[in-house]
Amino acid sequence: MQILLSVSVAMLTGLLMTRVFKPLKLPTVTAYLIAGVLIGPYCLGALHITGFGFNSAEELTHIGLVSDVALGFIAFSIGNEFRLNDLKKTGKQAFIVGTAQALVTTLIVTVILIGVHLLMPDHLTIQQALTLGAIATATAPAATLMVVRQYKANGPLTRLLLPIVALDDAVGLVIFAVLFGISKAITSSEADIFAIVVNPLIEIVASLLLGAVMGFILTQLERLFNSNTNRLNMTIAFVFLTASLAMLEFQIGPVTVGFSSLLVCMMLGTVFCNLCPLSNNLMGAADKWTSPLFALFFVISGAGLELSVFSDWIIVLIGVIYILFRSAGKYIGAFLSAKAVHCEPQICRYLGITLLPQAGVALGMSAMAMQLGSQGNLIRNITLFAILVYELIGPLLTKWALTKAGEITPMPEEVRNRRRNLLEALHKEKAEKDASQ
Repeated sequence: MQILLSVSVAMLTGLLMTRVFKPLKLPTVTAYLIAGVLIGPYCLGALHITGFGFNSAEELTHIGLVSDVALGFIAFSIGNEFRLNDLKKTGKQAFIVGTAQALVTTLIVTVILIGVHLLMPDHLTIQQALTLGAIATATAPAATLMVVRQYKANGPLTRLLLPIVALDDAVGLVIFAVLFGISKAITSSEADIFAIVVNPLIEIVASLLLGAVMGFILTQLERLFNSNTNRLNMTIAFVFLTASLAMLEFQIGPVTVGFSSLLVCMMLGTVFCNLCPLSNNLMGAADKWTSPLFALFFVISGAGLELSVFSDWIIVLIGVIYILFRSAGKYIGAFLSAKAVHCEPQICRYLGITLLPQAGVALGMSAMAMQLGSQGNLIRNITLFAILVYELIGPLLTKWALTKAGEITPMPEEVRNRRRNLLEALHKEKAEKDASQ
């Protein structure tokens, strides 16, 4: 009962918060996140207001499955952006820009944090600097996708952005595995070649293979049905199945075989959209089905943001440095690489801003950083601090950048007036019926 009550309260609070923020013209995802913060264990929960929202962090773990499933559908939707017809036009640009901006961001953040380590060796170790530099690569595909969908953004920047966001996380996983492996080697004074090189490569290859196999099987099974409703049910079931298989992990000698849920589900969507002739219609129907799931995902994400990180000035100081130079790295890396591959001026100018949101993947990396022992606590708290800031202002900046690039067009005044007149006519008709009765 408590879980169902928490889920319903989370959904309703998120929806009502969108009405509160509507006059401010903020993205819906920002309203969901703020709603989550308000009903989370670090706001109302800290005030011991029971029966409304989430009273403890343990309650959030009980519905963590919602986040796993939502991320699977988000990755599946992003996979739809890798259609071969479109990649022939933007594939080379997306690969170069996506890889370059991730490497530039890591370089800038790592160098700056090593400088902080030299100035304050008691507060930031070299292992923490390297790990945070790797975490800086990760972006939040969910927030970006929600803004694009809400405002129906379309244009060269949008078409390049979504593949880059997906590629960014793949590159980020490799960079994190290498730098984090070096950090663990420094901590234990042992160099583990499997942890640094082999395991991350196997994770990426295994994830892509699993996603491709599942995508091929899904395409073949879709042919058994004539009803689009049944095809949609099959598609949704396969995303659930693929997301669950991506949680598997096993050991083969010294090698750990694991999977990235984002990469697996993204590859599922990529293979499916290129092999299935009905994928466009099914993807559109799946997007409508997943809308409430995404809303719940962002409210839960907001509820998990720990406001207590603001109580330590060291975390705030290092967090501010991390945020400023990660933002600079994303912008500079995207600007220079987009310029190098001859992208349009509005892409060069605004792409870096749309890559600022950071959430789930970074949080997962920070959880792995806890393997560094006590050093992992600082990494996790700084990541939480950055996520709190990025998730609240990131979607707003993404909307601004897409608008300035001319890919979000405001609703014409004529259409607004027509809708307003229609609503007024319906209210008037209803009032007349009530009066006659």
